[in-house]
Amino acid sequence: MNLSDFDFDLPEALIATRPARPRSAARLLVADGHGLRDLFVRDLVDQFRAGDRLILNNTRVIPARLFGTRQRLEAVAKVEVTLLETLAQGWRALAKPLRKVQVGEVIRFSDDLSATVAQKSETDLTLVFNLTGPDFDAALQAAGQMPLPPYIAAKRPADAQDNDDYQTVFARHLGAVAAPTASLHFEPWLLQALADKGVNFTEVTLHVGAGTFLPVKVEDVTTHKMHAEWGEVTSEAAAEITATKQAGGRVIPVGTTALRLIETAARTTGQVQAWRGPTDIFIYPGFRFAVTDALMTNFHLPKSTLLMLVSALMGVERMRHVYAHAVSNGYRFFSYGDSSLLIP
Repeated sequence: MNLSDFDFDLPEALIATRPARPRSAARLLVADGHGLRDLFVRDLVDQFRAGDRLILNNTRVIPARLFGTRQRLEAVAKVEVTLLETLAQGWRALAKPLRKVQVGEVIRFSDDLSATVAQKSETDLTLVFNLTGPDFDAALQAAGQMPLPPYIAAKRPADAQDNDDYQTVFARHLGAVAAPTASLHFEPWLLQALADKGVNFTEVTLHVGAGTFLPVKVEDVTTHKMHAEWGEVTSEAAAEITATKQAGGRVIPVGTTALRLIETAARTTGQVQAWRGPTDIFIYPGFRFAVTDALMTNFHLPKSTLLMLVSALMGVERMRHVYAHAVSNGYRFFSYGDSSLLIP
């Protein structure tokens, strides 16, 4: 299975740099046994049945991009930092310019927030901040910017609007450095309309890492090593999913992050169990899904692990057809783009 199998031509004009407004005005491409249908996210209520269960990732994105200064004697230099993941002590982070930052230096981001460089490797830093807990969260919120994906950040800087746009309406648990973007399309009225129809919801938590944007660099995709991300499926969530399956309802993750997490939690027995920890599950064609019956997801990067995941669910040739239709019909791609509902 070659990397080139997951390539396609994408016009740059189709890369969305802002979301649709309102959120539910985004387009929705439904792919099921009847073919392809061009709808809108606001039409989702008609696509589900009473007894279906949507799996929502309730992670909350932190403003992980920081701009600070370091000082040596009288010389002051700028440093840009992107937080990657929390460690037992401190944070792993990227820095620009990395080579000029030294272990032991203090980087000041605001009057309240600073960090000491505890370790340094060829690729990243370990930073220990001067604050912890709620004090750190508040100072980070004030000083940081939303960590927009590289393909958006290359076109424009993050701004105050992204603080709302790049966060789901049900975000609860701080820890992600990238949004579960399929969930960005939901508004409170739509969630209520789905509930009124008898659609159920289960929340899980997967803190999406910056590794979600890392390119696949091997031609044989089966040898690719996935980044690890921390997640949790509670015993209550596992019981809800199991009950839905037993009752004949469909389990439909909203986003690849929710899908990867529930499939991780089902790997041992084939049924979702309570689970907590890091997952590096890599889903590509040939994978046997234990839980997932359908998937709501945005349109993904060429040659990405996420495109491999949807191809595992729907079939490689089927997804080529879906993506060709999306491109030719002007669907907007990636994090702030349009959505699809994939029903094998």
